[in-house]
Amino acid sequence: MRRTLFFPCLLCLAIGLLLGILLPVNWSGREAAPGGARPIVPIQQPQHADASTQTETLDSADNSLLLGAACAVAQALEEQDYTALSGFVHPERGVTFTPYSTVDPENDLTFTPAQIKNLAQDETVYTWGFEDGRGTPIRMTIPQYLERYVTDRDYTRAPQIGIDQILTGGNALENLAEVYTGCRFVDFTFPSADPVNNGLDWSSLKLVFQAGEHSWLLVGVVHGEWTI
Repeated sequence: MRRTLFFPCLLCLAIGLLLGILLPVNWSGREAAPGGARPIVPIQQPQHADASTQTETLDSADNSLLLGAACAVAQALEEQDYTALSGFVHPERGVTFTPYSTVDPENDLTFTPAQIKNLAQDETVYTWGFEDGRGTPIRMTIPQYLERYVTDRDYTRAPQIGIDQILTGGNALENLAEVYTGCRFVDFTFPSADPVNNGLDWSSLKLVFQAGEHSWLLVGVVHGEWTI
């Protein structure tokens, strides 16, 4: 089932009410702070290790759980909370990063939860692919890559959210669904930064999850933007 959400604040408020949390919230579920400040609150992470403590299995058809995981991942990325982020990464499969819309399983880079947790200390320069329109290699450290191809916009404030639906695309091949078979994804989209650009400045972040026994596990981060 596909869903397109144009009112994320209302949706996450509804999720909060469903969970019995009666707090003023913005779309990502943060408690409102005086003066409009953006508080940092603890992110509830999935638990991979001790299955004996788990009492409920994951309902993979529940969109609210999927959206909640995606919102928490987007928040962790925006706040550079890599410890929290690593808790969502698939423990065996890892998470794969794609700089543009077309997923390339043979060349896109994959990182383990341990690498994500310690990425702030990783000074290795990796080759992530090739720049659109130029063809030059994208050679960056992980933090540099995240700044350019993951948190280039504050996706916790995306005006449109699609569940299992790509909201905006260009001339690049959108093959996410074909590559990540059996997975689900949430598309955080800015259809345009400035109306004068007529949509030629759109950008998106698609977070791909695989169902675990008790939680949604992050397996892919696919960045999209207008390309030549």
